[in-house]
Amino acid sequence: MAVYTEVADDDLQAFMAGYDLGEVVACKGIAEGVENSNYLLQTEKGSFILTLYERRVNPADLPFFIDLMEHLARTGVKCPVPIHARNGQTLRTLCGRPAAIISFLNGMWPRRIEAWHCHELGKALAGLHVAGKSFPKTRKNNLSLDGWRELYAKVGDAAEQVEAGLHGLISRELDDLAQAWPTALPSGVIHADLFPDNVFFMGKQCSGLIDFYFACTDFLAYDLAICLNAWCFEADGALNVTKAGKLFAGYESVRPLEALEKAAFPVLARGGAMRFLLTRLYDWVNTPVGALVKPKDPREYLRKLKFHRGVMESAAYGLN
Repeated sequence: MAVYTEVADDDLQAFMAGYDLGEVVACKGIAEGVENSNYLLQTEKGSFILTLYERRVNPADLPFFIDLMEHLARTGVKCPVPIHARNGQTLRTLCGRPAAIISFLNGMWPRRIEAWHCHELGKALAGLHVAGKSFPKTRKNNLSLDGWRELYAKVGDAAEQVEAGLHGLISRELDDLAQAWPTALPSGVIHADLFPDNVFFMGKQCSGLIDFYFACTDFLAYDLAICLNAWCFEADGALNVTKAGKLFAGYESVRPLEALEKAAFPVLARGGAMRFLLTRLYDWVNTPVGALVKPKDPREYLRKLKFHRGVMESAAYGLN
């Protein structure tokens, strides 16, 4: 989440007139994240999130995201619900941007990740995958192999500003991933961006998942590999196998992994690291001056990519 588009009071009032949410009490920008403009919206009826969609979000994809959240909520997944305007619409326009209001989810995301967080995450992720089986819509993952090459081309030689030799390293790794990428694993709806700030907890239980704006149809185990990258590495770059084991145990308590998924996990983990290395590189060189957002350091995912390149078997992740 972030703020790229400032919303004037008059524009907000005109927009809110289309809802039965009462008077606006406060509207404050949320600085975390890098994709859309987000505001914590407080009205007489409660708290909500106001999102203006921009940057990498294709407006044609928005009905998929909105309908997915409504489907998941109906099937028992704890996630925000889009708010319908008086005319029934969930997607409207604000300041020239597609915009929506979604319900506010209670809880806190973990600043310090413990092993039990990973177990709860695994259960929640598997629950999402199971619930997604009955969702009728599909969406191509635009940030897979083809999308990585497009981002690589857009970043170009600017990668050398981050680390000498990075441009060539990425080129070679993209070729390797294209050769090794699996073709026949269980697929379905994946979140594709389930970082700690997108998972809320209350007490020692997961209270919900947010930010579905990268959701797509892809290998289910790839979603798990993204979570491994985001949750199970320590600050010094070392993999915490205990956390990884808890993540897998939580996931398999709801949806057991197939043997092919386990065998493919090292290359899926490499792909997950490459995806976030490239998007962070792109943001590093393209974030607008003055935006209320701080680009994330791509070198974190370069270190993870290098780690995965040395892994030959899934047992190295604690996945047996």
